[in-house]
Amino acid sequence: MTSYQMLDVRVVDIETVTAQVKRFTLADPQGRPLPAFSGGSHIIVQMQDGEQRYSNAYSLLSSPFELDRYQIAVRRESPSKGGSDFMHDRLAVGDTLTISTPNNLFALAPEAQHHVLIAGGIGITPFMAHLHELQRSGQRYHLHYCFHSEEHNAFQQQLMQAPFADNVSCHVSSLGGRLDLARTLADVEPGAHIYVCGPAALNEAVYRIAAERGIDAARLHSEAFAAEDTAGGAFTLVLARSGIELEVAQDMTILQALENSKAARVECLCREGICGTCETRIVEGEADHRDQYLSEEERAAQQTLLICCSRAKGSRLVLDL
Repeated sequence: MTSYQMLDVRVVDIETVTAQVKRFTLADPQGRPLPAFSGGSHIIVQMQDGEQRYSNAYSLLSSPFELDRYQIAVRRESPSKGGSDFMHDRLAVGDTLTISTPNNLFALAPEAQHHVLIAGGIGITPFMAHLHELQRSGQRYHLHYCFHSEEHNAFQQQLMQAPFADNVSCHVSSLGGRLDLARTLADVEPGAHIYVCGPAALNEAVYRIAAERGIDAARLHSEAFAAEDTAGGAFTLVLARSGIELEVAQDMTILQALENSKAARVECLCREGICGTCETRIVEGEADHRDQYLSEEERAAQQTLLICCSRAKGSRLVLDL
């Protein structure tokens, strides 16, 4: 289970990048350096709107070598669960936000001899900090930035300037410039690692084509800041410590069932299967994992699950609660 510390930051700048994306610059209210982070890190942002609280994970896209500020980019989701609308419509320069210390589930592989980065849309954000690290260390890399049209292009202008321009290719699908994944992955050298962040279809295509090309899964890395659909079959949840039994409806998560019944209190920051704070031990039964946090090995072991998004595979699940 991941442990986070929370801190308050001040919004010092808000920039409209596209019609759907805004970049927020955050700084310590007293001007102190913010906690260190590495490329690929994210923070959990907590938002309070009256009695409603939202909690979302966002990649840090600023340079890890400039800790006087953090920068995040927020795309307005449609439909929004509330967080992106709040950030776009309610947040103003001078406001205070509560954020977590950074955590990294998408770090660069230290053993890689070459880094192939594939970004789709807003999936570019974790790679922005990666690029600063790669440039500083002199490692070889190439970024493929895919987006639908110029109006969906959040960071092309920045990426096509020094020092990144020679290592970046932009692929605009509306102009016939869709990335040829089969060709790209066929040309990957043996010591290269491949990183992908974008829509589920892009992530899945990279993994499928890589498997067809015989690329070892250990050389593939992905991130997606959205849990899979959390709906599924209803099941009985048993709390091992108290013996309480709850029915988890098909459109409800385990976390929601616990909160509604007040049967147990479990900390959860992101509610999207990303932060790991709600990881809970399985006593009996099998989980249908839908998170972005556990490794494939941890999922297969069936020792724990993230209750904000994962469910029971069968009709009954007993948890250490």
